[in-house]
Amino acid sequence: MNTHPTVRAVTERIRARSLSLRSAYLQDLADTRVRDRGSDRMGCANVAHAVAGIPANDKFRVVSERAPNIGIVTAYNDMLSAHAPYQGYPDIVKHEARRLGATAQVAGGVPAMCDGVTQGTPGMELSLFSRDVIAMGTAVALTHDMFDAALMLGVCDKIVPGLLIGALHFGHLPTVFVPAGPMPSGLSNTAKSKVREQAAQGLVGRQGLLEAEMQAYHAQGTCTFYGTANSNQMLLEAMGLHVPGSAFIQPGDAMREALTREAVRTVLGRASDAAFAVPPIGELVDERVIVNAMAALLATGGSTNHLIHWVAVARAAGILIDWNDFAELSEVVPLLTRVYPNGTADVNGFQEAGGPGFVIGELLDAGLMHADVLSVRAGGIREFAGVPVLAGTPSDERPLTWKSAAPSKDDTIARPVSAPFSATGGLKLLQGNLGRSVIKISSVPGDRHVIEAPARVFDSQAALQQAFTAGELERDVVCVVRWQGPQANGMPELHKLTPPLSVLQGKGFRVALVTDGRMSGASGKVPAAIHVSPEAAAGGPLAKVRDGDLIRLDGVAGTLTVLLPEDEWAAREISKMPDEARAANGRGLGRDLFAGMRRNALTAEEGACSWL
Repeated sequence: MNTHPTVRAVTERIRARSLSLRSAYLQDLADTRVRDRGSDRMGCANVAHAVAGIPANDKFRVVSERAPNIGIVTAYNDMLSAHAPYQGYPDIVKHEARRLGATAQVAGGVPAMCDGVTQGTPGMELSLFSRDVIAMGTAVALTHDMFDAALMLGVCDKIVPGLLIGALHFGHLPTVFVPAGPMPSGLSNTAKSKVREQAAQGLVGRQGLLEAEMQAYHAQGTCTFYGTANSNQMLLEAMGLHVPGSAFIQPGDAMREALTREAVRTVLGRASDAAFAVPPIGELVDERVIVNAMAALLATGGSTNHLIHWVAVARAAGILIDWNDFAELSEVVPLLTRVYPNGTADVNGFQEAGGPGFVIGELLDAGLMHADVLSVRAGGIREFAGVPVLAGTPSDERPLTWKSAAPSKDDTIARPVSAPFSATGGLKLLQGNLGRSVIKISSVPGDRHVIEAPARVFDSQAALQQAFTAGELERDVVCVVRWQGPQANGMPELHKLTPPLSVLQGKGFRVALVTDGRMSGASGKVPAAIHVSPEAAAGGPLAKVRDGDLIRLDGVAGTLTVLLPEDEWAAREISKMPDEARAANGRGLGRDLFAGMRRNALTAEEGACSWL
């Protein structure tokens, strides 16, 4: 199948835009790759320190036999259900590596915080920048420079982008990402949302709400909605950085260990009968692979957070993308899945219907993904259109086979390109005199794609919640929540605003949210223009909005405007972020340590990077 003309055009535009930066990046990789391997290049004391803590046989292999040495970077902690399964992974990796005549070392750990724990708390103001901390932690781990390949153990929201950014700064290493899978389905996401809305109205008390939440989040594994964490896994599959089909196999499944062992074989180039030199990740992740990830995000109605994170990921590989690229692709990439919050099914249902493999196969067959790209497998990206089958015990030499993920096993969850849920993708760019922003249009009911109503301006999410509780929002309203961008307070997610706004919408009012902050990957239903850039704290137009201004959010035309005469709007004074708010955002609970990141952060459309 020939590549779709729009996909080709967007890719070529990205390639041309990135030419100078990408060329310099690849030259750095080439210069790094010609060096002698670590234990030959380093001084004797350096090498002795590097192998002092490992078994004698492994020392012999690394130093004398020059065996491949795999660096493991892990996000394990047992605070996060998604990362708790990683506790035993290093032992599995080391065992498999030894079986193959190689060695493995835990090069380092990176922090992993849970947005579900920190939603609505000061800790959430560290969340976005934790991505860059994780990238730096990955660099610290790999800078021991004794490794011939790397395995990345991480799943959730900022962890995968951070690991990927860090790995791309060591782009000379073959690298495979190792997921852990979603928890079994508990209380349905639809039922959970209903209880949350009832709690927002005071119809359910704290005990009832707590019981519902604990039924929903109840075991090891990622949350089961298609939020940022699970979108991460979809994108890694589309980029060819996993063992094919490993994204959504549950932690307790017997196949999980087999997939982890297969990751070791894959990164060593031993996953096929013929020898295969796994490409360095920096060469593998080119502009075509980035476009493939974008297409997969759009086809699945994935998390809006990736319009920030994958801009930063691409930049780490010397590639420049922007929201125009996403918007143009969204016009031709159809929506192929309905997974909560875009539907009622969870990711376990998505996996049963065909999962990432089904979507990738459909996009490849339609020319909506590049087929001629590198991956960590000898068969290229086409291998990722399959689902794994356990054909032996995990410790067998070849315990896994793959079968085609097509056709869909449930067309209420996953549909072919020939009969999509929507002819266009799940995300939309909004532009106008309020700046540039994005909306997850796939989760919003069709009759809510256009909202025009008076503004009510808030300087914090707490202020909006207070107004809701006081009954001040019982009308058509566009709630503007500003001072929530990267420079203002680290750009926290505002997911706790979803229940009250959903209640208002459920009462028949036409409501929308406009903010320079983020919403959770799980948010939907209520139209929300998010990531507004430039942010208010940087002098963006949200700082001009006043209570009562008529605002129009048009998800069909792709516009976000305040309906005032042009001369009046131009002459209006820009409000300043209150000094007390800025001071409060920078104190306590670790926020002081992130002052430099807030000060240096780029715009959301530039990936909110703090390291450039």
